[in-house]
Amino acid sequence: MTKNSGVKCSVQQCKHNENEQYCNLQTIQIGTHEQNPKMDQCTDCQSFELK
Repeated sequence: MTKNSGVKCSVQQCKHNENEQYCNLQTIQIGTHEQNPKMDQCTDCQSFELK
């Protein structure tokens, strides 16, 4: 797969992360682990997969 320059990612432990700090997926799923998120720390990339 090639890097998706529209999705930057700094999580090097994810198998979809390119060395250039980009994701190689065409789309990603974002979710939350909070009922009423108010901060960016409350959101999660649900497309994450461990390398």
